[in-house]
Amino acid sequence: MTFSIAAYDSHTKSFGVAVSTARPNVGSLVPFVGLQGAIATQARVNTDLGRRGLALLDAEVPIGVALKALLEADADRQLRQLHGVDARESFAFTGEKCVGWAGHLQGKHFTVAGNMLVGPEVVEAMAEAYEASAGEELSERLLRALEAGQAAGGDKRGRQSAALLVASPDPRMYHNLRVDEHPDPVAELRRIYRVVLEHSKRIEKEYGPEGLRLFSRIKV
Repeated sequence: MTFSIAAYDSHTKSFGVAVSTARPNVGSLVPFVGLQGAIATQARVNTDLGRRGLALLDAEVPIGVALKALLEADADRQLRQLHGVDARESFAFTGEKCVGWAGHLQGKHFTVAGNMLVGPEVVEAMAEAYEASAGEELSERLLRALEAGQAAGGDKRGRQSAALLVASPDPRMYHNLRVDEHPDPVAELRRIYRVVLEHSKRIEKEYGPEGLRLFSRIKV
């Protein structure tokens, strides 16, 4: 019921997830990020896969080993869609019982996946948009990928919520944004992103780089 992207920026050592779906409050369910990796758990969501996956990454277990082991212990794994990245590799899984269209793609330092989509063009557009935006800040690249997925048709049932979550050694207020219920959530996420970005610029102008750093201490 969802389309998402998980990615790693090797220049800033940041990880992030962007996601949208035709259900409310997706930001509380799908994205899990930390300074060792990013995970998206969707379709029949199992948030334990995200939480336990991050714990294993913090223990220096490679994401492929960690998520495969968690899925093997999950009796409902064929209902799950799970994907993510660490600094070394990526992992993606789409269970056989996920509602179509369902599938995933893996690229260098990123994964995209979706289920109940209009077709494979959604994840293909997301991957293309992410790769085309190389050089931009990670949160901007994730948002562009999400916008491309929506423009390609997105969730075949409609639109309702979206979220952007980034873990960075240099955090910013626009790294943790959610739209829990809106008729056009990806567009609304972009609007909020711009508002918070401009607010960050005003803070830096008024308080300087150190003031911005203090104001940007967000939780993930």
